[in-house]
Amino acid sequence: MTPKINADAELTTLVNVFSVAPEDRDRLVALLREGTEQWICKVPGFVSSSLHVSRDGRRVVIYGQWRSADGIAAMRQRPEMPAYFEGVKAIAQMEAITCDVTSTVVA
Repeated sequence: MTPKINADAELTTLVNVFSVAPEDRDRLVALLREGTEQWICKVPGFVSSSLHVSRDGRRVVIYGQWRSADGIAAMRQRPEMPAYFEGVKAIAQMEAITCDVTSTVVA
């Protein structure tokens, strides 16, 4: 499914913002991509994930869409999560925000 940002989509959005040293950015991106492609995308309720890297190389953002908050909770309970999270935590600080799309504007 192609990611679509739409207030009427009835999806739950998980935004993860990672602060990382520029020299660790590529390693973090690889770790996040690997986890998403290998197991996160297989968790029931997963819809899509978009990975963004700031131009200064100090932040990485994942914009994830889920059918509901239950899917996010299920992901966090997966047996893969502790090792995955430890790997991320070793090279970056993270803030997770669960939210709903309230509006979009398109040119």
